[in-house]
Amino acid sequence: MSLQKLTIYNVRNIQKATLIPSPGLNLIFGKNAGGKSALLEAIFLLGRARSYRTSTIRHAIKHDENQLTVSGNVLLKNGINCQLGIRLDGKSSEIRINHQSQQSRDLLAYSLPILLIDPKSYRLLDAGAQIRREFIDWGIFNRNEHFLIAWRNYKRALQQRNALLKMRNFKQLEIWNNELVNYGTIVNEYRQLYVQNLLPVFKDVLTQFIALDDLTFSFQLGWDKSKGFLSSLNNDLEKDIRYGFTHSGPHRSDLLLMIGQRLAKDFVSRGQLKCIVLALKLAQIKLMVMEHKNNGCILIDDFTAELDWVNRNKLLSYLSQLSFQVFLTASEVNEFGDISRLINFKMFHVEQGEIDEVNGFT
Repeated sequence: MSLQKLTIYNVRNIQKATLIPSPGLNLIFGKNAGGKSALLEAIFLLGRARSYRTSTIRHAIKHDENQLTVSGNVLLKNGINCQLGIRLDGKSSEIRINHQSQQSRDLLAYSLPILLIDPKSYRLLDAGAQIRREFIDWGIFNRNEHFLIAWRNYKRALQQRNALLKMRNFKQLEIWNNELVNYGTIVNEYRQLYVQNLLPVFKDVLTQFIALDDLTFSFQLGWDKSKGFLSSLNNDLEKDIRYGFTHSGPHRSDLLLMIGQRLAKDFVSRGQLKCIVLALKLAQIKLMVMEHKNNGCILIDDFTAELDWVNRNKLLSYLSQLSFQVFLTASEVNEFGDISRLINFKMFHVEQGEIDEVNGFT
């Protein structure tokens, strides 16, 4: 699938813009604060109904305007055109798919899968476990539609159990323990299978950038494997009551990258760490392509961030061969690397919220 047409109203400094992107690479350049990131933010909004740049949607709406609107025409893998639209005003949202109002954001995400790579992405191995769980779950979400149901049921059971712990109401604790174990086991199985399938793909992608043959995954369940999930809950009960929340479960799982017995982030250089994160993200895309799942869009905000010239060219070459639509931003054209051999791409110049296709490079 790919975004065939994009229309934007009142996203940051973009008052109104319409563009017809390439199904392959889309190179977006312009001075800082000109609207490059706003363009990517608009695409992200269309696929997620939320921003990746702010948790307060009001900040994404153009100054002196009351709402933003983004719409797009998406060509699905089966050849069917799908019309998507999102309107946000900071208090409510309106989602439309094929001109029909929808309540769920999930249908947007399924219709237009979006993978974001921005400077914050390089925190994937440095930050807390939550960001790595989200990384795994995004891959599973786009792989198996049943995962979301199990994950939501687990989250509901976890909230109920935590509420009982805080109120010190233990009468229904066993019921919610069973719910937690039931759905938590399903969530864990999905995650373990995904990590297992992702590893060889990741290793293959990593070779495009650096050589680290002994790098591997270590998936942490979130409970004591030798005791089992239910026994871990029972053993943690006194601690859970004291602190008012559940200490064991998939909400505490983690994905560690190891070299031997050491964490990769403590062993490799900063430059290698950036390449590892990049390979992890791209491996998710390659796995989707290999399994013939829905394609989508890769958004790379600030293409030059954290990458030297050699790896920029490697990345550009790799992206040009993917069956995925890609949007990349940079301040100058030459920052993208060598574009002389690119075939299926378009280039857009962004300045003061105005977006123009640069025909001289297409």
